[in-house]
Amino acid sequence: MKSIILIGVALAVLGILALVYQGFSYTRHRNVVDVGPIHATVDDNKHVSLPPIVGGLALAGGVALLLVGAKKKAS
Repeated sequence: MKSIILIGVALAVLGILALVYQGFSYTRHRNVVDVGPIHATVDDNKHVSLPPIVGGLALAGGVALLLVGAKKKAS
């Protein structure tokens, strides 16, 4: 029962974060030239967008798990 509540809280928090930030960014380092003592790298900045429906579904699922966990705990 306690694991259902913990998963519900985690899912609800992730859903809220997905709705607020609507994605995340990361940087990838690539070696372009690596000849002897000469090294050249490129930093690629990428952004991964999350549709609001993903955050909403995660939030709704988390709330549902919290309600189920609370109901089982009360019984």
